[in-house]
Amino acid sequence: MAQENLKIIGTAHVSKESVKEVKQAILLNQPDIVAVELDMNRYQNMIAEKNGKTKSNINIKDIIKKDKLSIFLVSIFLSYLQRKIGDNLGVKPGSEMIIAIETAEEIGAKIALIDRDINITLKRALNEMSFIEKAKFVFGIIASFFSKDELDDVESIKDENTIAEVMKYFKEMSPKAYNVLVSERDAYMANMLRNIDGENIVAVVGAGHKKGIKEYLEHPQQIPPIEGLLTIKKSRIPLGKLILFSIPIIFVLIFVLALIKGINIETSIFKFILITGSFSFLGCILSGSKIYSAIIAFIVAPLTTLHPLLAAGFFSGIVEAKMRHISMDDAVNITKIDSFQELWDNNLFRVIIIMVGTNIGASIGLFLAISKVIFPLFSKTFGF
Repeated sequence: MAQENLKIIGTAHVSKESVKEVKQAILLNQPDIVAVELDMNRYQNMIAEKNGKTKSNINIKDIIKKDKLSIFLVSIFLSYLQRKIGDNLGVKPGSEMIIAIETAEEIGAKIALIDRDINITLKRALNEMSFIEKAKFVFGIIASFFSKDELDDVESIKDENTIAEVMKYFKEMSPKAYNVLVSERDAYMANMLRNIDGENIVAVVGAGHKKGIKEYLEHPQQIPPIEGLLTIKKSRIPLGKLILFSIPIIFVLIFVLALIKGINIETSIFKFILITGSFSFLGCILSGSKIYSAIIAFIVAPLTTLHPLLAAGFFSGIVEAKMRHISMDDAVNITKIDSFQELWDNNLFRVIIIMVGTNIGASIGLFLAISKVIFPLFSKTFGF
């Protein structure tokens, strides 16, 4: 693809003017291909939502088991932030992408999806971000629920000086997240555009990506290997996790050695079950769960606290999700929430809180069990 055959339109995702600009540009240029800043998942979800089709339910068990919970939450809260701005401005987020697709179909142009898979992007971002960066992100999300600030002049976002200022701030606040969410995607989209076989192409991308894409197109040798941009690195096992893995092994060894030495361990086992189970139960019920979920939390906590790959909240969350009949409406509605009370009443959010509360309770129970059960048993076993 020759660059003179490409027109890049930088948009604000919640801008009425961007919607008009995109439609006018496509009608004026009559491209044979319209490239949009979407991946297949987002494209399908956008078209389904446009046609009024949504999934009937959410498989919370599948989300937890496949380690998708963090990505799921980030996706929901990012959608919430965009929708909140869009509601203030009277335009639906992503409207410019929809109009680009509709106008392309209207003139008989093909659609090219040029963005990287959102799941890969979010996984790479979460893996790369430091604890401090993640904490800043979470704080920003929480603060947004209570913020009354409104963005009056969204068109200023497309101004080059404003974009440069915003990008500089983002890069300083979270350099690793900036690299994954902006720089890597600029490179990926530039590579996708280079490989499009078309004589007249209009590309619709966020204003923050336009400059980076152009620079990569002008200097394609700077585009990193695409395979590397699609790889999800396995994070190193930190010292904290190694300690967590060693705790259950130490516990079991203490119980076994005590049994070998003829020490009565039945009382210690009973105390361990009672303490870990009770606090897991309390953490679950105080988080607003049904009684059956709390009972499950009590039953599984003594086992999950000894297994580093299991969590009591996993089980209580699954039971709670089934009892509350979580649907895609809960996921959609969570992006429309304007108050903490509405957030609390959302079934999906409640299940997540119950999972967290159960795990916190089980953790407190474990630490108490260490001091009340494990240490005394260790002293008896080794004669301290």
